[in-house]
Amino acid sequence: MDLFNQYKHILAFVLLGPACFGQYQFEVKDVSKSYDAVIQIENCYDDRCGGKGTVELFDHKNSKVQTFISDDLVLYAERGQKLVPGKLIPLSKDQRCVIIDDFNFDGTEDVAIRNGNMGNYSGASYDVYVFNKTRMAFVKSEELTELGSNGLDIFDVDAQRKRLISYGKSGCCDIFTIEYAVIPNKGLDKVFEKEEDMTVEGRVKVTTKEKLNNKWITKTKVYPSDQYNRNKK
Repeated sequence: MDLFNQYKHILAFVLLGPACFGQYQFEVKDVSKSYDAVIQIENCYDDRCGGKGTVELFDHKNSKVQTFISDDLVLYAERGQKLVPGKLIPLSKDQRCVIIDDFNFDGTEDVAIRNGNMGNYSGASYDVYVFNKTRMAFVKSEELTELGSNGLDIFDVDAQRKRLISYGKSGCCDIFTIEYAVIPNKGLDKVFEKEEDMTVEGRVKVTTKEKLNNKWITKTKVYPSDQYNRNKK
């Protein structure tokens, strides 16, 4: 490790303060194009960490931007990593306890912080914060937090179509896809639903509902199971 990187790691500990020692510390470099993250979590067992935690966001000049708190900041260590309290452990952004993207399509990055497993079938749940240009800070969005906490995982972001896409299921064989448009200064507008019903052996019943000109259009098709490709648009 070169002297510059050593200095940055030492500075991170100074900024975190003495309370950080005894907790588990992680660093995610380049968690987005603008930010790095330093994570503290109370408890780790084997390769899984959870419990109350904080995420401190830094810009690439190593200036702290904002601190986020989670009641259950779940993350998994990478293969072969030894978890030692007080030691700053590197993580890749693929660990997904911090996700940064433009969730409301306003041209600025927003932040999602893992908060337990409260999603569909105990899926990952997230608190979502959007960047407020007036306050120059990330502000929690109750609407996006609800959306990010009810699916099988956090919603997908389709930047090209400006849609947020959530997934869920009922039992083994009924899968739901819901798409939302983000309306500036208003919030989410549900515009598409798809149910893939595979409860009857040998067939897939697909029901779609699409909002067009403020009216819902419903279509239903039945496919043989061996001819159905659920990834095909």
